This record gives sequence, structure tokens and C-alpha cells, in this order.
Amino acid sequence: METEKIAHWAFVACVIIAIVMGLVVGYMFYNLDSNTVNANADVTLVLLILGIIVGLIMITAKEVTPFLIATIALIVASISNVWAPLSTIHALLADWATYILHYIVAFVAPAAVIIAIKAVFAMEKSKPA
Repeated sequence: METEKIAHWAFVACVIIAIVMGLVVGYMFYNLDSNTVNANADVTLVLLILGIIVGLIMITAKEVTPFLIATIALIVASISNVWAPLSTIHALLADWATYILHYIVAFVAPAAVIIAIKAVFAMEKSKPA
């Protein structure tokens, strides 16, 4: 039970990192800082690595389906330009929302790929020979 609690808090910490870095890089993009591209690439890489770690060790069998469905919803939301209306209020809001969602997807997408592959192998093992 202790490892589940650690896994939960590690996941929450990664989502908080994604949100905070989305605010930071979104603000950099809004101010047209020349370091935005490098910061975006660095943050995305770190979150991809954390997502791989989560996919390998932290998601339990009962969490597979809800996690994959949530990941699909996040990816669909990130593909559609749902935050465009925020730019009519203030461009910084749209940048923040876009980068936050981008970083959350960068974190959960690699985990979802690994979990999906694990699920396929588990289904294959359960089939009779």
C-alpha cells in the first residue's frame, strides 16, 4: 500500500511540474523570449522521461482503462484548438492554457503508450494456445 501512495504522489508531482512549467514557458512565449524554444524542448524532454517511468512502474492493472481513456481525452483536447477563445480575453491566458495542456500530454502520452503495449501483451498471454 505504501508504494501506491508514493506512486500517487509522484504522479501528482509530475502534473504540478507540468502546470508550473506551462505557466513559466507560456509567459516566456507571451514575452517573446528567445529562450522559449530551448525551454520548451527541455521541459518536454523531462516530462517525456517522467512519463516513461510512470508507464513502466506506477500504473496498476485496475488503473489501465481509466488512464488510457483520460489520455485519449487529453490528446484530443490538445489537438483541437480549444484555448483560442482565451486569446480574445488576453493572449497570455491562451499561452498558459496551451503550454499547460501540452506538458500534461507530454507527460501522460508516453505512459499511455507503454501501458497500452503492456495491456496488449497481457491480453495475448491470457488467450489459450
